[in-house]
Amino acid sequence: MKKLLSTKYSTGAFNIAMLLLRISTGVLMMNHGYGKLMHFSEYSTKFMNFMGLGSTISLSLALFAEFFCSMFLILGLFTRFAAIPLIVTMCVVLFQVHKADFFGDGETPVLFLTAYIVLLLVGPGKVSVDSMIGK
Repeated sequence: MKKLLSTKYSTGAFNIAMLLLRISTGVLMMNHGYGKLMHFSEYSTKFMNFMGLGSTISLSLALFAEFFCSMFLILGLFTRFAAIPLIVTMCVVLFQVHKADFFGDGETPVLFLTAYIVLLLVGPGKVSVDSMIGK
């Protein structure tokens, strides 16, 4: 019971927690990107036109973030750089698509956004490719 209430943590527990955060958010977001990748042609005509870029370019940017950057997160490769497009994408989803409805439809993007900000600030942990190559 004393250990459960303790504020101390071990390095191993921290690294496992970061691994779980990377893998869980990466796999869940990669699923969103995979759907966009498989149905790119039909989504490209009806996707949101963000900042006048066009729906195809907006879809391509979202697809890059959701699928490829999520793959980098899962591997722990370029983790902080991969988190940046995901943060931008979640901000667009939260503020443009869900109209900043934090406690309604925008709840899921808020959770993803929080996880990506944590990964940007803290990094991937020791169980990652970044750690193995010394970044």
